[in-house]
Amino acid sequence: MRVTAIIPARFASTRFPGKPLADILGKPMIQWVYERTSQSEMVDRVIVATDDVRIRKAVEAFGGEAQMTRDDHPTGTDRLAEVASRIDTDLIVNVQGDEPLIAPEMIDMAVAPLVEDPALPMGTLMTPLVGLEEYRNPNVVKVVASRNGCALYFSRAPIPHPRDYADDLEARFMEIPAFKHIGLYVYRKEFLLAYPNMESTPLENLEKLEQLRALEHGYPIRVVKTDLVAQGVDTPEDLEKVRAMAAALG
Repeated sequence: MRVTAIIPARFASTRFPGKPLADILGKPMIQWVYERTSQSEMVDRVIVATDDVRIRKAVEAFGGEAQMTRDDHPTGTDRLAEVASRIDTDLIVNVQGDEPLIAPEMIDMAVAPLVEDPALPMGTLMTPLVGLEEYRNPNVVKVVASRNGCALYFSRAPIPHPRDYADDLEARFMEIPAFKHIGLYVYRKEFLLAYPNMESTPLENLEKLEQLRALEHGYPIRVVKTDLVAQGVDTPEDLEKVRAMAAALG
């Protein structure tokens, strides 16, 4: 089973332009992501997918592999599919380019179910929510899963809803089996290539969550529970947090 990790990386960003090249202890952030991903035991190849020559040159400068893509892709999944169409692989891992401290074990955990079960087209991760602030935050995507480990729904809303003690959440929050979605995906190659051509769906458009397209078209998404978490970088303030964390890790 050949497994390729692809890291989509754009230079343009509304909140943080040039984010992939932001310095973290003397290395660009994209290098941190690339090197941590390369430590995965299940990944055979790592590729940065970018539409910006500056990012490609930065990746090549540290000895990594980068491939240029079109600059008009509406989503990172479309960028991923363009690169996937050119390479010989069985599984594609979508690693976010703004998570420089991602644990390689998280990648292995997400890949394993698709290696074991050829019927699964797609997989991802979830981790327990740690407090009411995350539970109520629409920027934190929640997920509920079936007993066999497949996603039932993803939402920006606080799900599941505790009907019997909705007015007593402060005291009883830990009784709610609430999970945060971690945006790391694994796709079977043929499914990823078909995905951008699937018609967008009502729930996907309503929640602005692309993974709902798969569920609405009837495809299962395997969700693996993990206690590992990754600190994403969305703003310059997040970058300072990551710098401090990286320094603490040595």
